[in-house]
Amino acid sequence: MTTECTQVGFPFHPLKEREIRAQFDGGAITGDGGGLLLRDVEKRTGVLRQFAACFTDYRDPDRIDHTVEELVAQRVYALALGYEDLIDHDELRKDPLLAVLVEKSDLSKGVLAGKSTLNRLELTGAMVSKRERYKKIVLDHAAVEHMLVDLFVQAHPEAPREIILDLDATDDPLHGKQEGRFFHGYYGHYCYLPLYIFCGEFLLCARLRPSNIDASAGSVEELKRIVKQIRSVWPLVRIVVRGDSGFCREELMAWCEAERVDYLLGLAKNERLKVEIQKQMAEAEAQYRQTGQAARLFHEFVYQTRESWSQARRVVAKAEHLEKGENPRFVVTSLSREEWPAQALYEQRYCARGDMENRIKEQLMLFSDRTSTHYLRSNQLRLYFSSVAYVLLQMLRRLGLAGTELAKAQCATIRLKLLKIGALIRITVRKVWVLLASGYPYVALFQQVHRKLCAVPLKS
Repeated sequence: MTTECTQVGFPFHPLKEREIRAQFDGGAITGDGGGLLLRDVEKRTGVLRQFAACFTDYRDPDRIDHTVEELVAQRVYALALGYEDLIDHDELRKDPLLAVLVEKSDLSKGVLAGKSTLNRLELTGAMVSKRERYKKIVLDHAAVEHMLVDLFVQAHPEAPREIILDLDATDDPLHGKQEGRFFHGYYGHYCYLPLYIFCGEFLLCARLRPSNIDASAGSVEELKRIVKQIRSVWPLVRIVVRGDSGFCREELMAWCEAERVDYLLGLAKNERLKVEIQKQMAEAEAQYRQTGQAARLFHEFVYQTRESWSQARRVVAKAEHLEKGENPRFVVTSLSREEWPAQALYEQRYCARGDMENRIKEQLMLFSDRTSTHYLRSNQLRLYFSSVAYVLLQMLRRLGLAGTELAKAQCATIRLKLLKIGALIRITVRKVWVLLASGYPYVALFQQVHRKLCAVPLKS
């Protein structure tokens, strides 16, 4: 006698005379219908293909179900769509739309990799032993670093006249016994201290570091390779390095001066610096007393530390008086006074670095802080996955959202408004039908983005 399975229903409070009943029998339905736009971005930029090429696969090709490119695509697409943990993939592996994004030819249920397979990808060490049975996919970290800069160059058909490289460090809180964890007194918890380098919205470097170091540690080495790679393509481009006072170090400034790279860096205030702007501070306070409004004046001078600097350098000071009192600020720069007078240098050039804070927030929106494996190397790989997810969304913003209401939207907003669309999936022999929700409120925007992406040529 065959067993009959009865679908469990969920009755809800009726709507007037109508009964409301819910059942899990709607078929293949996804909440990520807009992910098709990310696939189109990949077809036009090759971001995931180039990232997958940074891995070397030592597995027997006759005994594998998932290629490296498929594993990498699955992980990155999931992060972009809001799935932060590997355990999510035990259910995502059944999603036919994600299988479409990953380019699986077989779209039957459960064809994608599960959490254990992806975990082995993350935990493979720098070398593969002959005795190692499972962990045989090795990442070339140097190749990823080169790729991030290469993607930036590829996005510019013509060499720009000038680029600004923004440096910043942030905390990545840790809650376990991860390799390389230390307590950081400024942030007040155990953490990593990753270094980021951006050029506008383009991510050029995401380096995971322990936190028992100076914020600027390793920045010169990263700049050396980035500047060398950029100048190999654009030999005449002018490069400006910008950062807060955590990067105002003799090593960095001396390297910039030797390599014809300009710099604009915050300078931590001290008593000698304050003495230089006593007159301006007094005048700013007088203006504040008179008007009740915040007052600021600018002054510049040549300054040299008593021991750490090898030479005197141009310093620009902001003498500001607010309701809470004095607020002096200082920057040191190699930019000339003729090109950038003091006020314009500070307000237009230096303060613009604040936009980098938004870029770092976007990394967190893509779960760059999920560094919970034991090893620093595998946590660096997780950071790379999040970084590539950011690059993919940034490409969508640049190619598809320019001129739209979401042109400046952050990654979380793009995900919510453009990617999280309910859809019914119907698979036939010749077609994959993705029936998007009729009630989706941004249909006109979706059409506009799709039209823009279709106008971009496919990448061979």
